[in-house]
Amino acid sequence: MSEKNNSKALSRLQSLFDEGSFTEIDAYAKSADGDVEVVAGFGTVNDCAVYAFSQDVTVNNGAVSVAHCAKIKKIYDLAAKTGCPVISVFDSNGVKLTEGFEVLNAYGELVKASTSLSGVCPQIAVVAGSCLGTSALIANLADIVVAVKDADFYVSAPSDITASQSYEEGTVDVLCDDFDNAVEAVRDIVSLLPSNNLSAAPIFDFSASQSVASVGADAMTIINSISDDCSVVELKGGYASSNCKTALATVMGSTVGFVAFEGNALCPSCSYKAESMIKLCDAYSIPVITLVNADGVIPEKENQMLTALTKLTSSYATATCPKISVITGKAIGCAYITLAGKGANADMTIAWDSSMASPLDTDSAVAFLFNNRLAQGEDREALKAEYVDTIASPFTAAACGAVDDICNPADTRAKVIAALDMLAGKRENTLPRKHSVK
Repeated sequence: MSEKNNSKALSRLQSLFDEGSFTEIDAYAKSADGDVEVVAGFGTVNDCAVYAFSQDVTVNNGAVSVAHCAKIKKIYDLAAKTGCPVISVFDSNGVKLTEGFEVLNAYGELVKASTSLSGVCPQIAVVAGSCLGTSALIANLADIVVAVKDADFYVSAPSDITASQSYEEGTVDVLCDDFDNAVEAVRDIVSLLPSNNLSAAPIFDFSASQSVASVGADAMTIINSISDDCSVVELKGGYASSNCKTALATVMGSTVGFVAFEGNALCPSCSYKAESMIKLCDAYSIPVITLVNADGVIPEKENQMLTALTKLTSSYATATCPKISVITGKAIGCAYITLAGKGANADMTIAWDSSMASPLDTDSAVAFLFNNRLAQGEDREALKAEYVDTIASPFTAAACGAVDDICNPADTRAKVIAALDMLAGKRENTLPRKHSVK
């Protein structure tokens, strides 16, 4: 054990790991100025084997040195060899300038190590204090970023941006009042994720949700009605929250990811948010359940919207994890193709009996299809109701195979469970390539 038995970094790691399981690595390593400004080791978190490091702001203000980087690099290397998650705690005032380009090169090795591990083993970053410049970049390379409210997290110093602002802009996935709350969040998240991209997610004991979905319910209510009781962990809750919700949870004890829309038109922010969740789940073969209630796309920010929607559509279409879409409200135009369309993405599409799917919004569709009848004086509202009940009906979509099943909202959990069982053994081969371009 290190001589720094009272160091803040060491106590942070000990609070994170299961009691008595933490073993320090390179406890006696030294830098040119004495002790190394980071504590690293391994152990278990909720019985999951994990590697972790915590920057020690009490040693040289946590300044990142060559020895500091070497210690962290060993953690990444061991995680890659053994297929274990990495939890990183950032609290440093920046690079040790006296070591010049040597430390910059060492920093670059950390960037490479983190990107090499991305999508192979889960990485969770905890921003517990100052996390500036390249440290912020490395933290943001993690799959999930958890931050404490009073932390500093930005790449260009000086900056007035707060952790709360970063949470609202989607850079931070989970915002906590203090480090103890951050530890609890990390413990919940690491338990929901598999150890690596070749391992299955853990199976939990569960209690069925006591809530029942109903027409007009908000996205989180529907998520909770499908998920096991008290299993939902929301991610990016402060970002595009009025349009889209993303969360990890369990259904019948198995981890799933939720992407749920609130009924508004798709915007760039909610598209980026959904894309991020899809990529996380696909990397670790976690099934994605998409709750579709989207009134087309916003007409503003045309080029930004096109770019965001292209990325979202590509992420859905190329994801090989099980994908289940549930149309809970409207699925209009591009929103249907991207989020619920079987041709582009969904393995299974379920629709509520009260939902609607349409290539155009109701007003535009009536204007195109019933133009002559409108000219003859028929009531527009009556024609809109006719369109919703016939052409835009989920039964019409099911008749042509665009929807696989139709259910009452109260039966949603049962339908999703059946679909997850059916898709449990999904195997999908794709054309050989390095990655998609967009």
